[in-house]
Amino acid sequence: MNRLGLLYYFFGLMLIGCSTEVTEVDRPNIIWIVSEDNSPLIGAYGDEFATTPNIDKMAEEGLLYELAFATAPVCAPARSSLITGIFPSSLGTQHMRSTYKIPDMVHFYPHFLKEAGYYTSNNSKKDYNTIDQPEVWDESGKTAHYKNRSEEDQPFFAIFNFTTSHESSVHKPVDSLRHDAKKVPIPPYHPRTEAMEHDWAQYYDKVEDMDAQVGAILDELEASGLAENTIVFYYSDHGGVLGRSKRYLYESGLHVPLVIRFPEKYQHLAGAEPGSRTNRLVSFIDFPPTLLSLAGIAPPDYMQGQAFLGKYSGEEREYAYSFRGRMDECVDMSRSIRNKEFRYTFNFMPHKIYGQYLEYLWRAPSMVSWEEAYKAGELNAVQSAFWETKDVEELYEVGSDPHNIHNLAKDENYQAVLKEMRQAMIDWMVEVKDVGLYPESMIEAIDGEHVMYDYVRRENEYPIEDLLPKIMAMVSGDESTIIQCLKEDNDLLKYWATQACIMYADMAMENQADLLKLLQDDEWAVKIGGAEALFHVGVQDRSIEILTEALAVDNEKTRLQALNALHTVGKVPANSMAAVKSIIPNDIENRNYDVRSARGLVLKMESNKF
Repeated sequence: MNRLGLLYYFFGLMLIGCSTEVTEVDRPNIIWIVSEDNSPLIGAYGDEFATTPNIDKMAEEGLLYELAFATAPVCAPARSSLITGIFPSSLGTQHMRSTYKIPDMVHFYPHFLKEAGYYTSNNSKKDYNTIDQPEVWDESGKTAHYKNRSEEDQPFFAIFNFTTSHESSVHKPVDSLRHDAKKVPIPPYHPRTEAMEHDWAQYYDKVEDMDAQVGAILDELEASGLAENTIVFYYSDHGGVLGRSKRYLYESGLHVPLVIRFPEKYQHLAGAEPGSRTNRLVSFIDFPPTLLSLAGIAPPDYMQGQAFLGKYSGEEREYAYSFRGRMDECVDMSRSIRNKEFRYTFNFMPHKIYGQYLEYLWRAPSMVSWEEAYKAGELNAVQSAFWETKDVEELYEVGSDPHNIHNLAKDENYQAVLKEMRQAMIDWMVEVKDVGLYPESMIEAIDGEHVMYDYVRRENEYPIEDLLPKIMAMVSGDESTIIQCLKEDNDLLKYWATQACIMYADMAMENQADLLKLLQDDEWAVKIGGAEALFHVGVQDRSIEILTEALAVDNEKTRLQALNALHTVGKVPANSMAAVKSIIPNDIENRNYDVRSARGLVLKMESNKF
């Protein structure tokens, strides 16, 4: 052992009894190989159309997790979970591409590895949905590699992230395909259009390319002589990639492949023989504590997951929890939980269709063809459901319904399951103080002065245990609760009462006087909600006036909420369209979400698609 090795050894001994407990024998090298946007379209998972020999071989030599789930069906919020070990819905980072602050006590997990003597390298995606902590990496970038460490015996943690299977891989059709488009399997919720067949086949090609990259990393590790000391993970950052997968709370958006290969030296940490499969339920929220546990490091108390391997491994979780917030320029909110048999989802905005227009998603030719087929009346009920409003509650028996197309929420035979899983979701939301009940414009305003995580934990600031049942009752159409909350002083209850009046037009008709009063409210989220509800029951001039005024507010998410409302009102008046166009800069590369929404609205109006 050289001097640096001795230093690490004695450093480990000094840390015994502290939060970071490390001994030399507990320090395997660890590699995370991460692909993007792909469900388990892997041969080892039973997909006979897939061409994935390297991941299949890795599964033969390792441990395959059959029930691994992302916390979010989209990259940045999912990666926020992975880097912090805290649910983004607890931090306020649940919306796509936010940069909201997190508490000073929260360190990105490589901090603990680096503190324990690991060389940490990231090649190369971050996208953590919050303010970066670049110091946690010894090296991060396209050339970052464990080979760059100065001491050969220094343990390392290395990420290799491949974008090959990202959804952008199908934005431009290629002429030559290796997978036969006419034979490609297509889920029942997709119509078999020519563009859909081509996108699916092209995507299987990209998964094959990604698999080759996985093989190259494994070959390089073997050639370096380090394989016998290195635990290797392979997983995807969420499901995907075609419509109704990425961004959506179904198995297609949340179920991810996870294969972990242990060298013989560390096989005891697997708890199973090579080539085994496990149905242990694991979630992204468990990955950071598991990584630290494998390195012999006690996970910090603030992490909300449970290690499933290593020294600090705990009991198996009963549920995997997931969330959906704003996806790009479209406002939405749903929460979902999964046990080994069922998936339950509560949609807080059921009036919004699944297939809200997203500029980036619509770059896929298959999305355009799917929408056109719907408008032409060419789809069956299952294929049409994506273009229609949601049920408030969804329940799927996943074993018999892997594509989640038969909603059992109203089936008398499943009411006990529905009640149990609904309560489990409520318990989780209360436990983590889910801040999704705040409209994002309020989160943005609070973030200017406070850390959201800390703010909602101040005494009496956010009694979610009292607010959540009332809000769920309003979303479910409870008239007395809606009427009561329209008159409340609490901004959150008023906001959700306006949303309920958008969902249930009869409530808006019966409570016009209270809604009109809310147009004078100090909170813009409440005013915009009231204006949208009133517009749909005939109070149009005043409503449009409020929505137009909101477009000039110095809060991007206020503008975005108003734009989302304007997308629903039909033909927008000329003076309002002038305000919409004023949001769009000359810089065509500007990708701000209010700008995207404004561009989409202009396109909709100019093409008469309303």
